[in-house]
Amino acid sequence: MIAGRPRPPWLALVPALLAMCAPPHVQDIRPTMLPWDAPLPAFWQQPAELSDQNLFDGPWGAAYAPQAGAEYTLEWRTSDEDMPELIVTDGNGRRWAVAPERDAHRGHGSIEVVLSRVLSALGYHQPPVYFVPSFALRDARGVHVETGGRFRREDGPMQVRDRWSWEQNPFVGMRPYQGLLVVLLMFNASNIDSANNTLYDVVRPEKPARWYVVRDLAATLGPAGLAAGRSPGAFARGPFITGVDAGFVAFDYAGPHAALVRGRIPPDDVGWVAFVLSRLTDRQWQDAFRAGGYTPAAATRYIAALRVRIEHARRIGGDDWP
Repeated sequence: MIAGRPRPPWLALVPALLAMCAPPHVQDIRPTMLPWDAPLPAFWQQPAELSDQNLFDGPWGAAYAPQAGAEYTLEWRTSDEDMPELIVTDGNGRRWAVAPERDAHRGHGSIEVVLSRVLSALGYHQPPVYFVPSFALRDARGVHVETGGRFRREDGPMQVRDRWSWEQNPFVGMRPYQGLLVVLLMFNASNIDSANNTLYDVVRPEKPARWYVVRDLAATLGPAGLAAGRSPGAFARGPFITGVDAGFVAFDYAGPHAALVRGRIPPDDVGWVAFVLSRLTDRQWQDAFRAGGYTPAAATRYIAALRVRIEHARRIGGDDWP
């Protein structure tokens, strides 16, 4: 099983028992329900065979992708200074949130699309996201060509319900929860923040569901977790894991919500997610970066650096993984 070796049943109670003994604090990190009541499929599902995963079209497939050569009408611009977006509609009335990617001309596309493809392959839910290099936009000035970027579907089967907290949710302490944090750190995410966590109602006649999703993952692959100055060389030089302290893995991360990973993730959880990532083929990695608009040369350098981090994580996790 990809989920790893079974743990003793009593071990699942440890986070809840520790939370009961800890003094109350607004930043307490604790599960909001007992492990056997937690709806894990709402957060993570055992993926299909990894070698069969399509990391170019992603889990929603080509049918959900933005139309090539289409004209988009501006509905409004968001006022978020950190991540401004355009809300546009296409000729079929589908609504998209567009995050411009200004580095696309340097061979760097949307890392958010790349990371979304990887997370989906590992079993984490993601909305329909795609990279479009440029597009025709109709606004008050008429029709003109805009720099492209990440297109995320804002209507259709996924409807935003609320946000969810990294510190307090049903999955705190579970291996998939810990593994997700490790993947974000492996990509040098500087935006591990509850503001990026979205609770979706997935409206499907055959199987409606509720999904806990981490999205808006653009601030990754930078040096020491910073988006500014992003380059394969800077990413490769940056630290990732600094060692093991008191039985927990120490990461080079001092960004928002650093307490989530400080003295909380054991080597076994790091080894599990590294083993799963190591099963992705070179073709799948290239497809994921191609989906994000990266050139093959830039993708190859990033993939090489990621493989070094994956191997480091596997060594930290022990030698008894398959």
